[in-house]
Amino acid sequence: MKKYIFLGLFLSLFFSCSNNDFNNKNPYIPNYTVALDINMSLPAYSKLLYVSNSIYYPSQGARGIIIFNTGSGYNAFDAACPNQNLSSCSTMTINGINAICGCDESSYSLFTGLCAGKQYPLKQYLVEVNGNVLHVYN
Repeated sequence: MKKYIFLGLFLSLFFSCSNNDFNNKNPYIPNYTVALDINMSLPAYSKLLYVSNSIYYPSQGARGIIIFNTGSGYNAFDAACPNQNLSSCSTMTINGINAICGCDESSYSLFTGLCAGKQYPLKQYLVEVNGNVLHVYN
């Protein structure tokens, strides 16, 4: 009987553990430290209060940060094309709910970070919401 209790405890501990490692490695985009606070009460960022809106925040990450309101939370992605070497054309632009790579015109969803047929998704950063302040970091 003790064997079954021990086995049950072991299995419950084994399956209850989660891997919270955040992996955003991409061979084309260097790992820069990102620690950014966005106050959505400010006019420049207030459109993030509404679903499917995004902003571009320069001077962070490799090519700036795109922050997007998904309706159920916020996504933050590096604005560098994830399948291109850094170059003059590798800064993405926002087109509605997509980010467009200037090098090859590929379109990445700001909901998922994915682009059909591409090896790497957009490089994502973590986002914490505290009232009207977003903390973007890695």
